[in-house]
Amino acid sequence: MKRVVITGATSMIGISVLNACIENGVEVLAVVRRNSINLKRIPISDLIEVIECDLDEFHSFPVDKYIDRKFDVFYHFAWENTAKQYRDDAILQNSNILYTLEAVKLSSKLGCHTFIGAGSQAEYGRVENIISPNTSINPDTAYGVAKYAAGKLSSILCKSIGLRHIWGRIFSVYGIYDNKDTMIMYAVNRMLRREETEFTMCEQSWDYLYSKDAGMAFYLMGTKGKDGSVYCVGSGKTQLLYEYINNICDLIDQENSSGIGKKAYNENQVMHLCANISTLTEDTGFLPRYSFEEGITETIQWVRNLL
Repeated sequence: MKRVVITGATSMIGISVLNACIENGVEVLAVVRRNSINLKRIPISDLIEVIECDLDEFHSFPVDKYIDRKFDVFYHFAWENTAKQYRDDAILQNSNILYTLEAVKLSSKLGCHTFIGAGSQAEYGRVENIISPNTSINPDTAYGVAKYAAGKLSSILCKSIGLRHIWGRIFSVYGIYDNKDTMIMYAVNRMLRREETEFTMCEQSWDYLYSKDAGMAFYLMGTKGKDGSVYCVGSGKTQLLYEYINNICDLIDQENSSGIGKKAYNENQVMHLCANISTLTEDTGFLPRYSFEEGITETIQWVRNLL
């Protein structure tokens, strides 16, 4: 793998994949939104070229500019309307299915042999047991339905035009450039500011993966992943949520209580989320390098530097 294309390159996982590519001497064409406020996230490197292109412009991408290059893998992370308030908007989520198919067509035009898409654990819906790639699909949000449809339809399109297809279903990833509204970032930000926090009893059994590990997982999919595979992208290990929160509290030396038990569970609270990463490990050799304490320590320091 010598040259890759990454859409959504300024996202948390997009940046992590980009950095993994740089570490391994892989050239990257980073596709970002027009006038993106996150362009400063992309490191300066001779291996990176940035191009601004919105999702609805893939059909008019300046392919001729890159016709003499040979790209190998196309990573598609770009997805519109990911915020919680939009995840049940069927119309908005449906548009991402077409954008994914346009990304497949673009990857073919750029000479790529492999298309790798970013799926989600939301494709499974609520599951009480460990989740594997073969676990039954039953999404209960428009976001989950759209992710599943995008994965299946892009697989069919890839097969019809001769591209390899790999789909990585992302579980709970945290780290640098994470969304400020996630539980982890909520806890870190408020504790660093010495503000009160409010959580449920946090008895959920959860699988968290550090963003740098997620980036390496997708990098390895590009070098060793098998055509037609669906991989669960997680740590493969769980802890109770209150253990994660107490860990953050201890590392920040929070004087106030952690706020556990101040909120009631949601009506449809998911209590179990654990990825079976055995096929990802068998095919690519991926194993997480960071413990939660190591990953959250780096994340806390990054947030602290922003305050």
